Amino acid sequence: MSLSFALTYDYRCPFARIVHEHVLDGLEDGADWDVTFVPFSLGQAHVEEGQPDVWDEPQKESGLLALQASVVVRDSQPEHLLAVHRALFEARHTLSADLRDESVVRAALEAGGADADAAFAEIATGAPLDTVHKEHESSVDEHEVFGVPTFIAGGRAVFVRLMDRPRDTEHARTTIERTLELTTGWAELNEFKQTTIKR
Repeated sequence: MSLSFALTYDYRCPFARIVHEHVLDGLEDGADWDVTFVPFSLGQAHVEEGQPDVWDEPQKESGLLALQASVVVRDSQPEHLLAVHRALFEARHTLSADLRDESVVRAALEAGGADADAAFAEIATGAPLDTVHKEHESSVDEHEVFGVPTFIAGGRAVFVRLMDRPRDTEHARTTIERTLELTTGWAELNEFKQTTIKR
C-alpha cells in the first residue's frame, strides 16, 4: 500500500538533513511512497514582529536561493530532484558551503544531473521565490507548521527530530514508516520527547 505524505525542508537544518536522508534512501530503494517536498523558510519563521519578511529582501536570507533552485528542479526537472535534494543537503552539512553562493548551488544542481542554467534562468523570473513564499505560507496557514522537518499526512502535521542518519535502506524505510504510523494512526499522541539522549 502506497504511503502519501508531504515533508517540509530548509537545507540549513541538520535535523531536516537526517530525516530527508531516510526518505531519500527509502525512495531510492524502491519504497512505495508518494512524497511531496515542501519548502519552508526558517528565516521567515523567525522574523520578529515589525521586521520585513524575507520575501521582501531575499538576497539577505541565506536559505532562499537553494529553496528556489529545489522547487525549479522539483517542478520542471523532477527526474533529478532526489539527487539535487541530497546534493544541496551535502553542500551545507558535509562541505559547510554557503548556500547564498550561486556557485555552490550551481554545483549541487550539476552534481544531481539538473540543468543549472535553466534553473537559474527560471529563478531570475521571480516565479520560484513566489512558489517558496506561497508553499511556506500555506503550510503555516493550513497546518500551523513552525519548522522543519514536519511530516504532513492524513490531515495532521507532526514536527519530528531523528538523531541518527540511516544505517542502511532497511533502517531508513522502517524509520519513515514508523514515523508515519505515529503521525496518522495514533491521534492521541501529541508530544513525545526524551528528556536526555544517550550518545
